Amino acid sequence: MNKLIATALFLSVTLFVSSCIRNTNHGTRIPVAKAGEKILFLDQIPEIYRTGLSYEDSIVSVNNYINSWAKRELMFSRAAENLLPSYKNEIESQLQETRSNLYIFHYQHQMMLEKMDTVVTESEIENYYASGEDRFRLNSSIVKALFIKIPIDAPNISKVRTWYRSTDADALRQLESYCFQFAEKFDDFGEGWISFDKVAVELPVEILNPEEFLKRYTFYETADPLFAYFLAIRDYRLRSAVAPYEYVKEDIKNIILNNRRIEFLKSLENEIFNEAIKTNIFKKY
Repeated sequence: MNKLIATALFLSVTLFVSSCIRNTNHGTRIPVAKAGEKILFLDQIPEIYRTGLSYEDSIVSVNNYINSWAKRELMFSRAAENLLPSYKNEIESQLQETRSNLYIFHYQHQMMLEKMDTVVTESEIENYYASGEDRFRLNSSIVKALFIKIPIDAPNISKVRTWYRSTDADALRQLESYCFQFAEKFDDFGEGWISFDKVAVELPVEILNPEEFLKRYTFYETADPLFAYFLAIRDYRLRSAVAPYEYVKEDIKNIILNNRRIEFLKSLENEIFNEAIKTNIFKKY
């Protein structure tokens, strides 16, 4: 479409719609369409429909948006006029309930931000853990491990076999430097616990019995036609064992905060209720 024709068409549509909307003061806003009693203004059309396209495509995009808006508004208008009273009552009831829930939710959130203590100390977490370790049984085995995946044709792979078994700081630095240059993957979980399943899935062979595997291997090597794989197990805990404190520390913190949130909201609710009784805002007949 010729740019001049497209421009003229868009302006003529806008001017025509504007001329049809009388006795309404909308300031400097530009009306582009009217469906029933609803007016669509140019600033209500999302920017994505007006930018990033050629001028001709932008005109088409805006026009499609206007038509879509009009269809929805006209459908809503027809539904509002012809819907059975029982459905209308149900909708009003749902809207009222949703409105109440939104007010309550945001007020509770506001009160928690203003008044609820969100600081959880290390001693609180430790005490919670010590008070019931059986609550923290592992659903799957976990490890502290070093995992390396290196292209099979990488140079000096034999050195990797020596380095990854060592606990010497210098050997580990050399291993890290080497892996940054050649490794497809280098994950060191020596300081933090991780589910063994997340490590096992990286290996080219299926580990059918993780518990037996962990008991048997401290160092494990395998390969496929493209890569060599190295796994060093620094420490492990088997499924059903009590989870180490470090592994569940963040979970315990969230549990404590959630319990505190429940108690805070219950207290807030009771406070408002009791105040309403004292001031005769709430009465039973």
